Order: sequence, then C-alpha cells, then structure tokens
Amino acid sequence: MKTNNERLRDILKHLEALDYISPEAIPDIDLYMDQVTTFMDEHLKGTKRHPEDKILTKTMINNYAKNNLLPAPNKKKYSKEHILLLVFIYYFKNMLSFHDIEQLFRPITEKHFNSPEELPLEEVYREIFSWTKDGMDRIQKDIVRKYQDTSQAFADKGLEGEDLEYLRLFAWICELSFDVYVKKQVVEQIIDDLRAAEPIKKKK
Repeated sequence: MKTNNERLRDILKHLEALDYISPEAIPDIDLYMDQVTTFMDEHLKGTKRHPEDKILTKTMINNYAKNNLLPAPNKKKYSKEHILLLVFIYYFKNMLSFHDIEQLFRPITEKHFNSPEELPLEEVYREIFSWTKDGMDRIQKDIVRKYQDTSQAFADKGLEGEDLEYLRLFAWICELSFDVYVKKQVVEQIIDDLRAAEPIKKKK
C-alpha cells in the first residue's frame, strides 16, 4: 500500500500534467458530432478517472442542447464556439446542476456566442484560462499545506502504523472535501442571486 507521502507525490505529478484546450488546438472549421466527441476525448483524456470513462457522448451533447446549455448546431455541425462552451460545461457538470449551468451560461450565450458586436466567446475563454497557470500553482500549494497540517493529526492519541497513516489520510481528504463543499455553496449562492435578480431586470 502507498504511503501518504507517495500519494501526495503522485497527485502533484498528475496535476502538473493537466492542461487545458487552447483555442489554437480547436479546428476553425465546423465539426460533426462524432468529430466533436473524438476531439474532446483526445484533448481531455488526461482528466479521466478511469480509462474507459467517456469525456463526451452524443447523448450528453443532446442533453446539453435540450437543457439550453448549448446553442443548437448549424445543419448538424458544431462551431469552434460550441466546443469552447463544451469545455466549460465539462468542468462545471460534476459540480453544478444543468439548471445552474444554464443560468450561469445564459448571458454568455446571449451576448458572446456568435455575436460580432460583443466580445467574442474565444476572447472570454482566453481571458479565463489565462489564469490557469497561477491558479494551478495556488491549488498545489494549498493541497501541500493541507497535507502538512493533517500529517500532524492524532499525534497525541497513542496510534501508530497503518491505523495512524489511514486516519491522517482521512483527515486530509476531509480538509480537501470541506474546501470543495464551501466553494460549491458560494457558487450556488451567486447563481441563486443571479436567478433572483432576473424578474427585476425584466420589469425595466
């Protein structure tokens, strides 16, 4: 069995290998659905938990469109902007409901999707993902800090060996999970605020 130190090293190594899809990597021509799923699978395979996991399927794409997360394709073809939105959806879908993502995306799709008068969606995407390097550095440091804090847990309980190692691992996971829980609460509150403000806007 791995030690907790070995787990930490493996996690940091995995995080260092993660990358985002750059706009330059996305074809400038429209793609059919099969081409979209192949593209996403190739470029995000490093994020899979299990090799057999699917990054994106036809059913998923149809559900995103049905739930107003993704604008309809043009003659069964998906543009570069569709793929940019699919990347955002990929990162949000395990944290937020379709209802929340639709609420969050609505101003983006209305103002920046295929809209020559507004800031192009590609520029929105570039701006947001330009923070990923610094953001990943902060995340890695926070993971290490939480690990160091919890590696001192149960020091005065007279425990040793595998039992102590596992309890410290459990404490580390709890610290990481609580952080995710609180941030998810914050995001959901912001989205609820956006939703609550909509009737006020419509009256103007």
